[in-house]
Amino acid sequence: MLLSVRNVTKTYSGQNMGRAVLRDVSLDLAAGDTLALTGESGSGKSTLLHLVGALDTFDSGEITLMGQTYGALGDTGRAALRRQSLALVFQQFNLIPSLSVLQNVTFQARLAGQHDQAWVNQLIDRLGLSDLTDRFPEQLSGGQQQRVAIGRALAPRPQLLLADEPTGNLDETSSQAVLDLMLDLVADSGTALFLVTHSQQIANRLNRRLHLSGGHLQ
Repeated sequence: MLLSVRNVTKTYSGQNMGRAVLRDVSLDLAAGDTLALTGESGSGKSTLLHLVGALDTFDSGEITLMGQTYGALGDTGRAALRRQSLALVFQQFNLIPSLSVLQNVTFQARLAGQHDQAWVNQLIDRLGLSDLTDRFPEQLSGGQQQRVAIGRALAPRPQLLLADEPTGNLDETSSQAVLDLMLDLVADSGTALFLVTHSQQIANRLNRRLHLSGGHLQ
């Protein structure tokens, strides 16, 4: 099993009392599998994704990725995990404005010491970015920026790809095209995909689906 989440609880402190966003959440994800997480706005979908991405800490329970337990990792270990084993695609793209398309795509792989030019060339070709490599993010459409973000995430060949509403800013046609590319590339690289979405149509394209409501998975 690639990813194991066991009885994870996350509480945010309010003015008068703590608010449990996640309550005893458990799930497993195997290598190469795809999982969609749905739920109403504010249900904790992004919170769970951020916990799995080692971007936040949980109150109780445990998360294990490739045999590494998050609770045993300090800040340095969590940063290394994000750099070497995980990749994230956000709704807001988060491209580096001062870097070209090619530099953005290769940024994470170079940072992780996992740059493979042949794989990068394949990604750029499959993502339809071959004629855009010298452009900067501000010169791209939303769909093009999202494809660059996906390329950057997959360039290091991560074991786990986390995607938070990756097509939320795109129209329906662009959303389906980007999802098609993401699923094809994930399948080719053997990467597992954990995707948060409000769209049942998108969720139905993945192998497995879970719904988060009231802090519990259904």
